Amino acid sequence: MNAGGWGNQRVCVTGGAGFLGSFVVGRLLAEGVARESIHVPRIEDYDLTREADVVRLYETARPDLVIHLAAEVGGIGANQARPGRFFYANMIMGLHLIEQARLHRIRKFVQVGTICAYPKLTPVPFREEALWDGYPEETNAPYGIAKKALLVMCQAYRAQYALNAIYLLPVNLYGPRDNFDLETSHVIPAMIRKFCEAVDAGAKEVVLWGDGSPTREFLYVEDAAEAIVTAAVRYDGAEPVNLGNGREIRIKDLAELIAREIGFTGRIVWDTAKPNGQPRRCLDVTRAKALFGFEARTPFEDGLRRTIAWYRQHRQELTESRQHSAAGPSAAGK
Repeated sequence: MNAGGWGNQRVCVTGGAGFLGSFVVGRLLAEGVARESIHVPRIEDYDLTREADVVRLYETARPDLVIHLAAEVGGIGANQARPGRFFYANMIMGLHLIEQARLHRIRKFVQVGTICAYPKLTPVPFREEALWDGYPEETNAPYGIAKKALLVMCQAYRAQYALNAIYLLPVNLYGPRDNFDLETSHVIPAMIRKFCEAVDAGAKEVVLWGDGSPTREFLYVEDAAEAIVTAAVRYDGAEPVNLGNGREIRIKDLAELIAREIGFTGRIVWDTAKPNGQPRRCLDVTRAKALFGFEARTPFEDGLRRTIAWYRQHRQELTESRQHSAAGPSAAGK
């Protein structure tokens, strides 16, 4: 890829209709990629766990660049409920997409991994060299290992077949259009929804998982989209690259911050029978700056306020959408 000159490049963004993907597509458009040159495979048209569908996707889209964002993912509860599915689906999608990228001579492949690939007790800040220093945190290990195996595949295909495949490791994302379903959402949208509903109901307490002691780092979704598109243009190396902002916050402090922003004045109760997840998460982000000039720009509090405002504006339609999905004929098969 040539910086500043997309020309007639055709781009396929798997997961492009999802949370992060919609912002990546928006960033591509802002960078001057023609809308007709961006192909977003819809789940109803392409099942990326099926090789034949991936072949058909590449033959239809004829991409020069593939940005692979599609994933089956969720918070701790979802990972505990579906570890086998999360391993299989994420592993097999990557296997098919990377292999077919080789066979179809795709110019560049961008694999987006996960911070869940890091060992459970990785020293903070997480450096890319530490990826193989231990086993991931148990509650999301199947998902993390599936994603980490795709790093090996990208590096192996680069070495043997000269496939220009890069691997990016974003930290926990947040922002507008996130998933606010309590069964599958991550920590920030789950807290936002719980505190908003508590305020509406006049509840005096909100129960949250764990004991509040772990730390997390969060990257605003627009910054993540900028990083991915910038890397697609400027980075052509084999080594994985962290995407984050280098700041961590305790879950307890996060809960209190979200409660204040929403106006919840009741008691926060920690359910210590539920797991905490990984003890700490905070990335070393120097490699991204050095290799392709990325630095996160959105202050955390600003991004959080935008996310809360978006949820408040759209919560009614989100509720209606959930009710419609539950009543649909295919709901029992999901």
